[in-house]
Amino acid sequence: MKNNHISLYIDLLFCLVIMPLVIMLLPVDHWIVNNTAFLVTLVVYVYLLYFVYRWACLPKMFMQKNYVQISVMMLALVGITVALTYFPIPSGWADSTTKTVEARLRVRTQTIWFFFLMVTGFSLAIELTFELFRQILSRQEMEAEKNKAELALYKAQINPHFLFNTLNTLYALVLSGSEKTESAFVKFSNILRYMYSQTHSETIPVKQEIDYIRQYVDLQSLRLNRHTQVELTVETDNEQTPVPPMILITFVENAFKYGTSSEKDCVIRILIRLYNGQLILETENQIMRTHEEGRPAIGIANCRKRLDLLYPDRYKLLSGPEGSLYRTKLTIQLR
Repeated sequence: MKNNHISLYIDLLFCLVIMPLVIMLLPVDHWIVNNTAFLVTLVVYVYLLYFVYRWACLPKMFMQKNYVQISVMMLALVGITVALTYFPIPSGWADSTTKTVEARLRVRTQTIWFFFLMVTGFSLAIELTFELFRQILSRQEMEAEKNKAELALYKAQINPHFLFNTLNTLYALVLSGSEKTESAFVKFSNILRYMYSQTHSETIPVKQEIDYIRQYVDLQSLRLNRHTQVELTVETDNEQTPVPPMILITFVENAFKYGTSSEKDCVIRILIRLYNGQLILETENQIMRTHEEGRPAIGIANCRKRLDLLYPDRYKLLSGPEGSLYRTKLTIQLR
């Protein structure tokens, strides 16, 4: 729609401003009296020539390899231009000398070819510019579709990864005959409901994402004994701030995966802070177990790819061991 408006403005600029100014450079006063038919024919020819070029769109025809059509059209336009140079001499020139008539015909011929080259160059420049913008917009649309497909793929990969780890937790509770099993299944069903009712959206209120993480922490805490303490701190200045669903869970999940123990005292600290459009997640845990070498870290890799697509140059992710602790800090500038 915007392109159509721009095209209309350019056409109006050419027809109402540029061409009248150029035509005024001609001896209009003299021609309108002594060569009226030629002047009217020249003006009509110039405008028709312009709109033929705008209708044909030569750059697009070149890209579509319509070389025969281009050749036929250009030959026809050149033929019409040549024919216009043989426009009948006005009766008022009968009293002029041969040299004067030849000079006037030469000026008239030069004027015709000047307008032909000017309109051809202007039209081609406009169409090339529009074709360039069309190519850029098309490439951007293709890139956007590609990014959207990749995001959907990464999200689909995150869900099974989360489900696998959570099912392991439930399996451990069932094997141990824990009284917490029933409560765990209730929380798990709530988490599933969230995953399949909310994650189809591009963004959700941060409050829903935080509630989801709280339920996940509660579910994981059911399988932990007194040796593992969990501290979850949440600070927000706007609970309705939109965030991508399941953008934080992988880092929280890893803290439980590698930072819990049933024999040694350990603490998992999770901080979620949202202030002035900046979202910060910090996790800290003792290193109770390490990642198996040779096995790819699917969850973290997918999160990085999602962040690259959603927040290019607007996020910072720092993670790694510091002595006996493993710390992660994710900062996202949401707006």
